[in-house]
Amino acid sequence: MHHDTTPEEDRARLDVPRRILERSGFGAAVPLFTADLNDAADPEAARQAVTAHASRLWTEAARTDVGTVDDRPLYWARLLLAARLRTWRPPFDLTDRDRTALLHLLETASRGITELHFPPGEHLLRIAVTGFDPFHLDRDPACANPSGAAALDLNGWTFPVAGRTAVVRTAVFPVRWADFDAGLVEQALGRVHGQADAVLTLSRGRPDRFDLEVWNGVWRGGGTDNLGVARTGRALPEDAPEWTRSTLPLQEIADSVDGPVVVNTEVTEIPAGATEPVVRPDGPTPGSAARSGGGGDYLSNEIAYRNTLLRDRAGSSAPAGHVHLPRTGSVDEHAPVLARVREIVAAVARTLA
Repeated sequence: MHHDTTPEEDRARLDVPRRILERSGFGAAVPLFTADLNDAADPEAARQAVTAHASRLWTEAARTDVGTVDDRPLYWARLLLAARLRTWRPPFDLTDRDRTALLHLLETASRGITELHFPPGEHLLRIAVTGFDPFHLDRDPACANPSGAAALDLNGWTFPVAGRTAVVRTAVFPVRWADFDAGLVEQALGRVHGQADAVLTLSRGRPDRFDLEVWNGVWRGGGTDNLGVARTGRALPEDAPEWTRSTLPLQEIADSVDGPVVVNTEVTEIPAGATEPVVRPDGPTPGSAARSGGGGDYLSNEIAYRNTLLRDRAGSSAPAGHVHLPRTGSVDEHAPVLARVREIVAAVARTLA
């Protein structure tokens, strides 16, 4: 069967992504992966090759001794590896199901998801943080996502807090509705809610401000993802609540971070018994239907919703919530934003200790 690459994978062949990869050194990942894949004589060997190369991508991208943190090489290299895997014709029988499993392994191992677990120990404070891939790439193929850069910057960070040690583990999520429909957030964060002392999701927001999003809605407002797919409607079935709420220490974060930080309680709802949406500055009213959380009606709102719903369903008291980071114009503007994100994570850790 002929396997076509996705629109997202095809975009990785354009000039701008190719130049980003060449400059970064990540361009070498593709020929190395291709060689090992072509040497694979059976499904297990293919699985080992995918695991090794995907994990190496994540490890290399999350090295913090590199100066400017750039989330784009990881993103574009992953897509080229996925395209290679999707079109690969092995010398043995590979079912569609097996290929899909290999592609999923490539995704999770190169996004930090397979390593999103914590060491044991009473003295540790465990903090999970997630970011997103770049998006709106048809408009700006060179764009980065400061939340993805923050995840790379923070992964493995340890720091002392009141006689304990905080340990940060991170992952980066795709800007694709289908992955959310397939349960990727639950796969990644479901087990984390039994281990972590706090779970923060991050995304790229408005210019020049940090938004601490208080309310998250179940509604998808029709935004187009990195595959060119739009979704409108509820993210989850009727038994899921219209709204979930941040339990991050919002005031402590706002007080301890240098720069414009907004505790954002605004939502858009359809009030009980009404038909038209209304903007509410102070959060939803009882019985209303969600149309937009503080963080909107796209995938950043949705990861915030799913993360806090997992917290509630696990009966966890661990603080969980979403922070929109300022939109940066280029990778060179990441540094001050990443420094503020560290302040946010440290503030959360202090309230836990």
